[in-house]
Amino acid sequence: MNFYLPFFTRLPKWFQDLNLGLLTALLFSAFIYFEYFHLTNQAINSISAIFALVLLLIISKRALLIAGFVIGLLWFYWIGYSFEYYAMAWMVPLISFGFGIVYLLFFGTLALTNKIYIRALTLFILTFVAPFYFNWMQIELIFVNSYFGVEKWQFIIILTALSLTLSLKNKIRYAAPLLLISTLNFTQSPPQEAPLKIKLIATNIPQEVKWLPSMRNTITSQNFVQIDKAIEEGYELVVLPESAFAMFLNHYPDIVSALQARSYKIAILTGSLYEEKGHNYNVSYLFDKGRIQIAKKMVLVPFGEYIPLPKFMQRVINETFFNGASDYLSAQAPTDFVINGVPLRNAICYEATTQAIYQNQPQYVIAMSNNAWFTPSIEPTLQALLIKYYAFKNNTTVYHATNASGSEIIPNLSK
Repeated sequence: MNFYLPFFTRLPKWFQDLNLGLLTALLFSAFIYFEYFHLTNQAINSISAIFALVLLLIISKRALLIAGFVIGLLWFYWIGYSFEYYAMAWMVPLISFGFGIVYLLFFGTLALTNKIYIRALTLFILTFVAPFYFNWMQIELIFVNSYFGVEKWQFIIILTALSLTLSLKNKIRYAAPLLLISTLNFTQSPPQEAPLKIKLIATNIPQEVKWLPSMRNTITSQNFVQIDKAIEEGYELVVLPESAFAMFLNHYPDIVSALQARSYKIAILTGSLYEEKGHNYNVSYLFDKGRIQIAKKMVLVPFGEYIPLPKFMQRVINETFFNGASDYLSAQAPTDFVINGVPLRNAICYEATTQAIYQNQPQYVIAMSNNAWFTPSIEPTLQALLIKYYAFKNNTTVYHATNASGSEIIPNLSK
């Protein structure tokens, strides 16, 4: 493929490929880092996203492999951070490198051809692919804070417009970009807030102390202070983050009773663990007017809460890396709570970034996360962008209470 930016024309071929691969990866990832540093600009995001796609369609095969590897690092360098809490910090760079290889292969599928229209079709097909069931590489996400929409039909029109512009040799190529007008998203109506006074609690407890038995009473007391404050302020629902009570809460009847007593004044939704018949669940507990409802997590984190491999390999990995702990179990369907007549879909961390939790397009989702596993990093930023992506696609308002990254309503309805 004989395309080079003018700056690179006199450089050695391998150096051209290196620079074009790096440039592609930077443009493809720029929107995440702009958001992380609070520099988001819709016009810049729109331009960088379009140019990133152009480069993916036309750069050389070697440059594509470089781009895929660097994209994997820029998006997921933080994945291995959790291994620090299993006394395996040496795994962190290996995990990061591994994700670079995974996305080298992922985007490397584009390098199987030089034909622009086949690359465009392949890129669209990749929007349905999730390596190892980890779905955070949503290619349309590059448009989430841009002037373009994030729907599949909009993405395929964008790819068609770019393919025609780059492939055709006649004057029609100059009209092809007009197709982009149909994908603009100037008039999108934002979702509405729930008719319920909701208090989102943001905690900031480091992961290395969160599960220490010596910290249990302190953390529990802090949670009750936040609940009591929400009662004083007249809220109807208070939402605490994932695993706010860092324990199997159903093993602590005194704490459960104290939460039940307060639930006559305010509904309380909090994250914790639940043990049932020897099985472990990551759950949300709803305390409302003395009643308790438990929502088990439906979508587990691949390689975090379960191993998406055959049984014998699951056992080996759990014994080697997780001290023999077994995988968490999951619910078969999402859970909806009804508080003061308002239905609220429950979501725990990772599942708030999957389409499964938005089935039937719930109007309101209450999500909770513990991002202390991965901070400081871009993980909370990428998570928030993915939630915004699904919120837009499903016309849903998401209330997100987190530990270590701040709580917010997504999309930001104050704008």
